[in-house]
Amino acid sequence: MERLLTLPESPASALSIRAKALVFHDPNSLQLLAHIERIALSDATVLVTGETGTGKELVARHLHAVSGRRGPFVPVNCGAFSESLIDAELFGHESGAFTGASQARAGWFEAANGGTLFLDEIGDLPLALQVKLLRVLQERQVVRLGSRKGIPLDVRLVAATNIDLARAVEAQHFRADLFYRLSVASVRLPPLRERPGDIVPLARHFMAVYRGRLQIDEVALSDDAQALLRTYSWPGNIRELENAIHYALIVCRDGVIRAEDVRLVPLAGQANANESARLVVGGVGAMPPATAPAPSMPDASADESPSALARLQDALSALLQQGEAELFQKVESALVHAAYAHAGQNQVRAARVLGITRNMLRTQLKRHGLLAAADEGEGRSSSASDEAETGDAPLGSALLPL
Repeated sequence: MERLLTLPESPASALSIRAKALVFHDPNSLQLLAHIERIALSDATVLVTGETGTGKELVARHLHAVSGRRGPFVPVNCGAFSESLIDAELFGHESGAFTGASQARAGWFEAANGGTLFLDEIGDLPLALQVKLLRVLQERQVVRLGSRKGIPLDVRLVAATNIDLARAVEAQHFRADLFYRLSVASVRLPPLRERPGDIVPLARHFMAVYRGRLQIDEVALSDDAQALLRTYSWPGNIRELENAIHYALIVCRDGVIRAEDVRLVPLAGQANANESARLVVGGVGAMPPATAPAPSMPDASADESPSALARLQDALSALLQQGEAELFQKVESALVHAAYAHAGQNQVRAARVLGITRNMLRTQLKRHGLLAAADEGEGRSSSASDEAETGDAPLGSALLPL
């Protein structure tokens, strides 16, 4: 038995980096699908967690389809809006509620009335708006900005995140009461490496999709290519698999995709040592054994040397003993500066290194003078470059196409 979920066909989504297909072929995946469909029959709020590119929006759409709700499915990316904009976009506003509000406008909650509202990257929602969202969920009504009148709602909320919200609660970046309210029903979407039985069926699906677009005849997937696909860790999950198959179809010969046609480009630190001899980078071929570094003998003295974290703790202890003034501010500033420089001044990479959301990082960058709070043009430019890397929609397209 095999089940396939895909995004609705849309010319605008041809270059989207969202996971556009999700196959349930692996036995564990079929159990997960049964769990999803049981949850869908209720009106419970659902929290979908999983790495980027695992198909969280596809699961949300399937929850809506199975639920039988007659209203629309409205997907929204919480990470694509500034704090000043997302309030009005999410809850709506009345005419004159703020500068530029020339007419009243319904928010996303009202747009999804009778259906399902999907809030992606819920971990990026500012704390002030988390309070408002909790109230909407509890009272089942929304109050527009500039109004005191509540509007009744019949909306099923599905939220998604690729960060650990429990740790965000511990760090006081996310409200505990909202976390419990969102996770009435939860779905953990495993990464592709944990469901190897889905990899080849997904590859065959993408082969069929791109054969039509490239207008080429039937193409076979060789045994060595299948073995390579199954053993690779897929840090980019379904998105990475789709790109690999697209490239392989372009460069393959004689109607067969071979292992050397599959280009795999793992990011630094994401490929494990067992894969290094099998990776095919740029379609050139597998790394020859001669280029692999020779194993070195363990050095007893290396085990005795303190780790970087231990040295940092010693340095902090020394500063505390010296009575360094404003130590917390200085250490925090040094950490933010170091992470931002390490990431090449890219906000998304820096946030990922620090284990916080991009909105949290932007607050820290402004606090420590790396991003001028008043320089909106610079902020937009930086956000745009980050969005190009991660696929976050720009402000005008955060309401994803249906």
